[in-house]
Formats: sequence, C-alpha cells, structure tokens
Amino acid sequence: MLRGLYTSWTGMVNEQNRLDVISNNLANADTAGYKQESVSSQAFDKLLTIKIRDGSQAYHNEAIGTMSLGVKIGEVYTDYTQGSVRNTGGNFDLALSGNGFFTINYTNSRGETSTRYTRDGSFVVTKEGILVDSDGNRVQGEGGDIQVPTDAKNVVISNDGTVAADGVIIDRLKITDFADYDYIVKVGDNMYTVVDGATEKEADASVMQGYIEMSNVNVVSEMVDMITITRAYEANQKVIRSMDSMLERAANQVGKLG
Repeated sequence: MLRGLYTSWTGMVNEQNRLDVISNNLANADTAGYKQESVSSQAFDKLLTIKIRDGSQAYHNEAIGTMSLGVKIGEVYTDYTQGSVRNTGGNFDLALSGNGFFTINYTNSRGETSTRYTRDGSFVVTKEGILVDSDGNRVQGEGGDIQVPTDAKNVVISNDGTVAADGVIIDRLKITDFADYDYIVKVGDNMYTVVDGATEKEADASVMQGYIEMSNVNVVSEMVDMITITRAYEANQKVIRSMDSMLERAANQVGKLG
C-alpha cells in the first residue's frame, strides 16, 4: 500500500512536469521562431530495484524482488518543424523556409561573446549600420558582422541570403544547419547553442525578406493536452486519498478490541 502511495506521487510529479512544459509552450505561442517542446514518460529504471555491490551477496548484483516504482519524465525534446510565416513588410524582417538557423554573435551581461543560432529573424539596423537582433546581438554574415551603409536607399536580401544595398553586394547571411539536432541545446525561448559533437552541414533554407517565422505551437492541441494532464493529476490525487483512508482504518480500526 505504501508503494502505491509512492507510485501515485510519482504520477503527480510527472504530470506537473508535463504541465510546466505545456505552459511554457502556450506562453511562447506568439514568440517569433519559438519551437515547441514535448515530453515522453517512462517507468523508473529497473536498476533502482537491484542491490549493487552489496556485501551480503559477495558483492554480486541481486534483484530485490519485483517492484513498480511509478513513472518519470523520459525526455524533454524540441519539435523543429517549420512554423507559419507572417508578412510584416519590414525590410530587415527575415524568415527561413527550410532547415537552418541564423548565426548570431551573442554577448552576455559580462561582455563575453559566443556563437548562437536562432530562427527569429526580427532584425534591425543600428545607427552605425550594423544588422542586429532585437536584443542588440550582431547577425553574422560569411564575412563577419553585416555592415549596411547608413545612406542606402534600397536594401535587398535575396533567397540565398545575399545582402545588397543600392545594387552593391555587401555580404551573405551565414545560415547554419546541423547533421544531428540532438547536439543542439535551447537557450532562452528561441536561441540555441551546440555541445561537443555537433557537426555543421550545408543548410537548405531559403531567406524570405519581409516575413517573420512564427511559433510552431498548436494552441488548440496544447489546451487539449493540458485538460488531459489535469485529469490524470486529479486521478492520482484520488488514489492517494483512498489509500490514506485505508491506512487510517488499518491503524485505528482493524484489530481493535470491542
């Protein structure tokens, strides 16, 4: 019975974690370039019910009977499918159609720089003519920072990322893609960094000037999942209440002398 209490508790913790992920998705439903996250559930590892290097059995691993230890979050993963694009008409609003990321030279609060990647193409040009994202981080081209002449009257960014001002080619956007997205780590809402083992490959994305890629969150689907999670959480609560009631009776009534 006590094991049942633990199993129900793990179910509640699991549903709470799932709810946190869905809540974050809904909060970023209007965030440009956001990719929704999902979670999988799995049973607790069987190794947790095995005595490991226990001296009572000459340091041999030995199973401790059959035991169900409930459920846990298996994996939190990101859905990188293309989001819808919105026409803004902005000269420096850019969307990617296909696989790939804009390359950003990110600067943190301590002034340290690093390379990050994003699908959010809400870019602007500073008064010095530097192309930056909404946080002031510099967008990278094949030649480094992209410098747009401050007196340019017509800036055209072609499908292959080539940036031209008044008919003169300035640079080409550095669009980066990776062979395996398992080596990509989300930072914040719509930026990514990579870990050791990430392998770059040629991106097949084309650039759309005057458009922004929106979040790929399906709000209706997320709301349905939220209702399902809430009901599962309540079901585990009811199991705990029932077991608590039975334990109370066992302690106070069973075997009680008349």
